[in-house]
Amino acid sequence: MGTDYYSEILPESRYDEWLKFVIASPEGSIYAVPQYLAALSRADRGRVTVVGVRFGDELVGGAALYEKDSRYGSYVSPRPLLYYNGVLLRRYDTRYPSERTARHLKTLKVLESALSCRGHTHLTLASPSSMTDARTFMAAGWHVKPRYTYVVDVSDLVSLWTRMEQNLRRLVKRCERESITFHEEGDFDAFFRLHGSIMGQRDQRHYLPEAAFRRFFQELRAASLCRVYESRTSAGRVIASQLVLLGPNPVCHVAAAATDQEFHRSGVSAFMRWKSFEALSALGYAGVDLT
Repeated sequence: MGTDYYSEILPESRYDEWLKFVIASPEGSIYAVPQYLAALSRADRGRVTVVGVRFGDELVGGAALYEKDSRYGSYVSPRPLLYYNGVLLRRYDTRYPSERTARHLKTLKVLESALSCRGHTHLTLASPSSMTDARTFMAAGWHVKPRYTYVVDVSDLVSLWTRMEQNLRRLVKRCERESITFHEEGDFDAFFRLHGSIMGQRDQRHYLPEAAFRRFFQELRAASLCRVYESRTSAGRVIASQLVLLGPNPVCHVAAAATDQEFHRSGVSAFMRWKSFEALSALGYAGVDLT
């Protein structure tokens, strides 16, 4: 096997190796971190399977599958709190793009075969924009389509502020004048109350039931994998809140955000977003994915 590509299911004892791979991969994110997926599976009654691809002894690709059961069988699909669940590839620092592409295509061929053999009733993968070559999956009959998000570069806040639309800057300043404050250690109950009000208006279910969501949040917070940010009036009322997923990669993810509709016109949404950019930049993140 020294010169072969092959797939394997990684046991939990190899998750440390997978985590190092996630950190190094351009497609890596909190959504592929085993500890995060384990917390989600405990809250949502799913299970985690990590499919790896090796070249010899080296891990060169894979996918962390979050599997659920239905009456028709097991399936894999993105869901709220799991925006990305796609392919991860090794980064190759080579002067020849053709060599990098050839290695990736060999990895993807083995991975596609391994995934197709899992026997799911349906399998939907969602990869970030760094995953640009889906020819292997298309050739095997997969349906491929684009999906969109917005990733904000927070590495240079001065430049970011000047690029913001003038009205958004005005709203941020107005909130500051009106003594609306930003807090980095938000209250889960206030977050869930606002989250519930927004989901109710959209006629959608909560991302998780309240008790399960609380346990999920507490587990992530204890592992420094999330933050709840909030904004308050001068009287201390929480009027905006957002859950941000952190993780070991340069880009973090806004997983949920909500504003008290009574204060919808106050500009607190713009204020909240800007202040969170400042806080996340200070933590060392280069980008914020507004998932």
